[in-house]
Amino acid sequence: MAAALLQHHAEGRVAVRSAGSAPAETINPAVVAVMAELGLDLSHEVPKKLTTDAVEASDVVITMGCGDACPVFPGKRYLDWELTDPAGKGVEQVREIRDDIERRVLDLLAELVPR
Repeated sequence: MAAALLQHHAEGRVAVRSAGSAPAETINPAVVAVMAELGLDLSHEVPKKLTTDAVEASDVVITMGCGDACPVFPGKRYLDWELTDPAGKGVEQVREIRDDIERRVLDLLAELVPR
């Protein structure tokens, strides 16, 4: 959700990568549904494994509780967003998680690319 929201709001002003330390097989259907409410189609997305190369190529790395599974490089900015895991949650709960993520994304974007 964070990557799709950042990509959407950044309108090409930042490069966005998305990966997980322990990605699921598929995108959670409730996540797909709440993102579709915003006109963002995640139905064809596939979770990807976090690679060292992806972290190394990034300026800012947003983690969501991956702990020691995330590679750490000097000079990178790391932010750990403590979020409720949407796994097993219904649309109403996932909508709240999405809205929390969107607020964080908009704050980060304002910091990275001030208008």
